Amino acid sequence: MIKKLWVACIAIGFAGALNAQDVKLGLKLGMNIASVNGSNANNLDSRTGFVIGAVVEVPLTEKFSVQPELLYSAQGAQQRNSFKYDLNYVSLPLMAKYYVAKGFNVEVGPQFSFLIKDQLVPVDQYNGAIIENTDAENFDLAANFGLGYQFNSGVFFQTRYNLGLIAISENPDIKNGVFQMTLGYQF
Repeated sequence: MIKKLWVACIAIGFAGALNAQDVKLGLKLGMNIASVNGSNANNLDSRTGFVIGAVVEVPLTEKFSVQPELLYSAQGAQQRNSFKYDLNYVSLPLMAKYYVAKGFNVEVGPQFSFLIKDQLVPVDQYNGAIIENTDAENFDLAANFGLGYQFNSGVFFQTRYNLGLIAISENPDIKNGVFQMTLGYQF
């Protein structure tokens, strides 16, 4: 049901985008500081990854826009001197953006993520094998909160926090938490 709803939202957004004159297409690239949160996440540290993708900003009023995105996001966690927990997702955020002042905006919205790769990688590659398919959930839902600034040139900067709402693993019971910083260009 959620997949059908998301597909319908994307279709409506892109159909509206094709008719709107002020629609902006863009690309963005940035860094993730990813962690996992939960009752058994005490010994896990954050890890850095990257995020890359495309954005479509559809203005609805002078100050309010809707921005669907399609992203590839490298996330996970690590245990110092032991292993890295790699989680790679294709993510579909649907952000509502409000321009507080010229160029400066706040954004909020859901993010639907689909796991495409998960593995445990030992820090010492000679002391253990890579474990593929760690039983992480294939779907993740997050609430996104962010700030951004759009320059007249089309260059933009965003910071965002993705708060995982559902467990990505039952043993241990953990949820994603990702701080993102991105730089992009809209044309």
